[in-house]
Amino acid sequence: MGEFRALDGCTAVAEAMRQINPDVVAAYPITPQTEIVQTFSNFVADGLVDTEFVTVESEHSAMSACVGAAAAGARVMTATSANGLALMWEIVYIAASTRLPIVMPVVNRALSAPINIHCDHSDSMGARDAGWIQLYSENAQEAYENTLQAVRIAEHPALLLPVMVCQDGFVTGHSVERVEIYEDQKVRDFIGQYKPLKPLLDLDSPVTYGPLDLYDYYFEHKRQQVEAMSHAQDVILEVGREFGEAFGHTYGLLEPYQLEDAEVGIVVLSSTAGTAKVVVDRLREEGFKVGLLKPRVFRPFPGPELVEALKHLKAIAVMDRSISFGAMSDAGPLFLELAAAFQIYGPQVPLADYIFGLGGRDIAPTQIESVYRDLLEIAETGQVKQLVTYLGVR
Repeated sequence: MGEFRALDGCTAVAEAMRQINPDVVAAYPITPQTEIVQTFSNFVADGLVDTEFVTVESEHSAMSACVGAAAAGARVMTATSANGLALMWEIVYIAASTRLPIVMPVVNRALSAPINIHCDHSDSMGARDAGWIQLYSENAQEAYENTLQAVRIAEHPALLLPVMVCQDGFVTGHSVERVEIYEDQKVRDFIGQYKPLKPLLDLDSPVTYGPLDLYDYYFEHKRQQVEAMSHAQDVILEVGREFGEAFGHTYGLLEPYQLEDAEVGIVVLSSTAGTAKVVVDRLREEGFKVGLLKPRVFRPFPGPELVEALKHLKAIAVMDRSISFGAMSDAGPLFLELAAAFQIYGPQVPLADYIFGLGGRDIAPTQIESVYRDLLEIAETGQVKQLVTYLGVR
């Protein structure tokens, strides 16, 4: 048992970082992530960690410093949101391509313009093909526990890939709830010591980082990156099982809720899954067989596992908190990935996409209930009248 505390999601992640005690944190403040690095900087100032905290002039510089420190052999973390992640863009790709196990909490926020500081998933979804593993968190407890697991996942010798740990800005990032913080030593035993494979500062085994790589070898190095990511699901599951053995809560790739005997279901990431569970319980009391599936991992995308969990349904709705502009019907990325998975792994099930919550707009239980009622009609008729619906837009 750990200590139960009233914490918001950002502070819970900062507590995880304190227990991890990384060698280097290079960071720049940006709403709604600021509280993570601000709280952690207090831990540094108070001598509670041994971390070298590098204050930089931008997020581009933050990720650049992280790349340098990780290449040197350090355990490295940072955190960001929205425009900060976008400013990192160039170096985010370099971190993954150089196979550096950096862990970065991302407190999801809408990208400008217009300027907006509230939640949607346009930031992390925009970086979905950058080569990072992406974990999504429903609440502060999951954000804390995903951060602890992310270190083990990133540093696994079969991967050596960076990890984003996402949570919804303000919704969980600044909302206070009950969080169990585990014993420091038990966490440190779970995390273990980082042993870098080929550190830049190992003078006895010299290596090169960031060379010019033209048509002679670039293609092969990209293929090696694909091969590394192909091992990620097994590693995520292995770490999730070991986390369960240590702390009593096992993690997988996805979490079904009332789905086994359901006739229709919603697929949704992060905090909205918590709201949807309340709606599922209410509709179940009315006799409707509805369910929910919450993906925890978006990259690598667990297509076969999602299809296996959903294939018995008569109709499925995906709720996306971002838009993939110019994609088919301007649908969201979660819908597009799931539709592709069903096309490849089958069988064909009617699918509809609901874009919601952009820029932090509230999603009410009544709106989620309306999605379920749409699904019940689709299940009865077999017809999807509208492929993409903008839920709650005026």
